[in-house]
Amino acid sequence: MSYVAVSALSHAGLVRDHNEDSLVVGPWTLCAGVTRNPQTFVFPLGAPLVVAVADGIGGQPAGEVASALVVRQLAVLGPSLDGEGAVREALALCNRAVHAAGDGDPDLATMGTTVAGAVVLEDSLISFNVGDSRVLDATAQELRQVSVDDNPPLEPGQRTTSVLTQALGGARRHIGISPHVSTQPMAAGARYLVCSDGLTDPVPPEELGELLRVHDDGRAAFELWRAAIEAGGPDNITLALIRVGA
Repeated sequence: MSYVAVSALSHAGLVRDHNEDSLVVGPWTLCAGVTRNPQTFVFPLGAPLVVAVADGIGGQPAGEVASALVVRQLAVLGPSLDGEGAVREALALCNRAVHAAGDGDPDLATMGTTVAGAVVLEDSLISFNVGDSRVLDATAQELRQVSVDDNPPLEPGQRTTSVLTQALGGARRHIGISPHVSTQPMAAGARYLVCSDGLTDPVPPEELGELLRVHDDGRAAFELWRAAIEAGGPDNITLALIRVGA
């Protein structure tokens, strides 16, 4: 029987004093916590399997609350995410849930989070994101980004930007979200990386690609995390590596 292996971890990094990232793999969630080692899960290929990372927005209150709320919602909704329309509806529900939680507590009023993830189906994969967490296709020799960063265009000579044009929750409560959702065919041997920008900002794409070519599953997850730490670990680091086996 074909299967899906998912190796995941989450870490605060070396600069932040706590972790605002959260993670969902099928029914399992890790909410603003830390894994000491990569966790690997194996599922039969068939029913929708959601794998996603939510990165609480820094500089706003309770990013860890927003990210945890989103992954818990996705864990519940995961088995019903059988098409792009269902994914869009789920993300809209998550957005409303973050705002509703803020309405009930002034300390949470402007909290927000990014989200990026994939729904693995029997012969296809639905990728989705809101914000700048990423989904990368690691099947071929070169990494290919399939998510779309919600950042304004960079000025000449500018390397990174922390400004988000949209997120789940946040202060822009009267403006709806426009999730990036796409479907691609998938076969045995497919590999995808879902991660927060705590991995992709400090580690160049060519280094990520080389580590994924050399390693697989839990070892790959560990080596990706170590690369971010060796680059200074400036942000929370959360990643999930998806591999489809025959």
